Amino acid sequence: MLGFLKKPLVVTVEINMNLVALTVMGLISRLWRLSYPRAVVFDEVYYGQFVSLYMKRIFFVDDSGPPFGHMLLALGGYLGGFDGNFLWNRIGAEYSMNVPVWSLRLLPALAGALCVPLAYQILVELQFSHCTALGAALLILLENSLITQSRFMLLESILIFFILLAVLSYLKFYNLQRHSSFSGSWWFWLFLTGVACSCAVGVKYMGLFTYILLLTIAGLHFWHMIGDQNLSNVALLCHFLARGLGLVVMPVAMYLSFFYVHLILLYRSGPHDQIMTSAFQASLEGGLARITQGQPLEVAYGSQITLRNVLGKPMQCWLHSHTNTYPIRYENGRGSSHQQQVTCYPFKDVNNWWIVKDPGMQQLVVSNPPRPVRHGHIVQLVHGITTRYLNTHDVAAPLSPHSQEVSCYIDYNISMPAQNLWRVEIVNRESDTDVWKTILSEVRFVHVNTSAVLKASGFLGASLPEWGYRQLEVVGEKLSKGYHQSMVWNVEEHRYGKSQEQKEREVELHSPTQMDISKNLSFMAKFTELQWKILTLKNEDTEHKYSSSALDWITMDTNIAYWLHPTSGAQIHLLGNVVTWASANIAALVYTCLSLWYLIRRRRKIYDIPEDAWRLWVSAGGICIGGWAVNYLPFFLMEKTLFLYHYLPALTFQVLLIPIVLQHLGNHLCRSLLLKSMFGALIVAWFSSVYLVYCTFSPVTYGEPSLSATELKDLRWKDSWNILIRKQ
Repeated sequence: MLGFLKKPLVVTVEINMNLVALTVMGLISRLWRLSYPRAVVFDEVYYGQFVSLYMKRIFFVDDSGPPFGHMLLALGGYLGGFDGNFLWNRIGAEYSMNVPVWSLRLLPALAGALCVPLAYQILVELQFSHCTALGAALLILLENSLITQSRFMLLESILIFFILLAVLSYLKFYNLQRHSSFSGSWWFWLFLTGVACSCAVGVKYMGLFTYILLLTIAGLHFWHMIGDQNLSNVALLCHFLARGLGLVVMPVAMYLSFFYVHLILLYRSGPHDQIMTSAFQASLEGGLARITQGQPLEVAYGSQITLRNVLGKPMQCWLHSHTNTYPIRYENGRGSSHQQQVTCYPFKDVNNWWIVKDPGMQQLVVSNPPRPVRHGHIVQLVHGITTRYLNTHDVAAPLSPHSQEVSCYIDYNISMPAQNLWRVEIVNRESDTDVWKTILSEVRFVHVNTSAVLKASGFLGASLPEWGYRQLEVVGEKLSKGYHQSMVWNVEEHRYGKSQEQKEREVELHSPTQMDISKNLSFMAKFTELQWKILTLKNEDTEHKYSSSALDWITMDTNIAYWLHPTSGAQIHLLGNVVTWASANIAALVYTCLSLWYLIRRRRKIYDIPEDAWRLWVSAGGICIGGWAVNYLPFFLMEKTLFLYHYLPALTFQVLLIPIVLQHLGNHLCRSLLLKSMFGALIVAWFSSVYLVYCTFSPVTYGEPSLSATELKDLRWKDSWNILIRKQ
């Protein structure tokens, strides 16, 4: 029974020393003196703010992409014990002692280092030789731009890591398809493909391009499987469902989990939450939640409310009125009603309070029991401080002459009767009997007499002149002109009015509420709103000194100065290895021309290379040329400020193509021994030049040693490069 103990237990481990050596070299190149410079480098000033907010659990919205990349940077800060206390206001600012610089830069550096062995493994999985795979890895290792980008608290190296991991995982999964379908390793690489794709998209939306490429390749592979007569219908269905689970369901679930963790971590109110809806703000600790805690949920006749415009862009604002009236005549000569001004005011103020009145009754207090207002009910809105009624009529608005003026009615004893009845329409209702609810309900106010809708038009145009205190215009807009979010309002602050006398009511408007009603949003409601804000929120794109166009990237006609030492000539630039970039462009051109030549010849039934070599050539091009195209061409359609680092994911795919083309040329075009020897010598000379250029530009890659003005001038290989030289 214990006979197995007679033999020793033997464990055999295969170690690819190429892989080990590349990993070690990658770590050395990216981690060497990682804390230098101990100053804010370029976009660290941007990402560092989000790290500090994570450390303090303060909510924020970043329109540049999903939160996963920010969370990884924050993880570095957390592991280093960062407390979030640093003012990220200037590039070049020295870090205080409480900032763990090495820890904050660690994860991007590790990601950049691991890209080196990933490049090696990808070419091995593509069935190229180990020598070719080693060449690809060394090109990634010696690419100055990738080194620079991975040594700081930036996201591109993390993005490239997950992109390459997704490609490698899919290739391993596909190669296992031939002999190990539905094995443990087959499932592992399938799910890792989905996880890596989701992580790439979660770091930056640029990762979506590679995800779509892999989905397309997976679709083509499955299409070929359909034609395999050896597979039954049940087997095909199982393969389809497995791919759907691993490449669609898994990434979606992972993507949602990023936002779930993000929202769990950031539970405190902060400066960014003002662009969110009142319901979202009320779910955060502090801020609006502190103000609205204990408010009644259902709006009733007699309720005292503030009305916030749902649009919230470019700023939040509340329906507001004050004692001042519209001027009798505007600057352009048009007349007004000279009624009390109604505006949208971007600050909390006692003049933002309104009372919901039943047109059939005179009382301005809530009855017992309260009578809730429902969808379709007719109400009057009484301004809390001046007790004048919200009104609109057939008078042109001050800034929007095609819309109706909105005012609070003053009886001048002239032939202009009050028109102050409004129908409440709950936009997000579930039924036509829904009750108007605090924060949760999004409502439209439709004027009964004219069918105009209450709208904050100041979002779309200029603010009112000095007589309107530069506040935003509010108008009555005809429904026929279409729906817009600026027509929708929600109750933000709410109390049940108890005082009928005006003096007592003014005191009541300043007092806190008493009732306790919870308004917590579900995760999916928060996710939907936050995702929509990320996709639609647009910061004003301004021209940057180092911004560039996508056309500048191919030939590297631009650079970015990341850091300059305050006293010496030491500096760091985002500059690529000129030989590598030029070789990548040539390789792409050679691949395209050769592919067209082969296709034309194959059309004529002339086969220049074996069928296996042709399939290898096509699959490599699908990954490398396809990866370059999907990560580069979309930038021609983007209306945003672009920088050279946006090209790095596309460049990585293009660099992988160089040794592929070289192996193909050596195997199929250099047929004689002499040609092969000459070709090998040229490759050695070319690779030596790659290493020489890497060494030449390493002082501006790592920031040391400091160079003299003459040495810096010698590095300006192109007139368009902005190498910083101090005036003597």
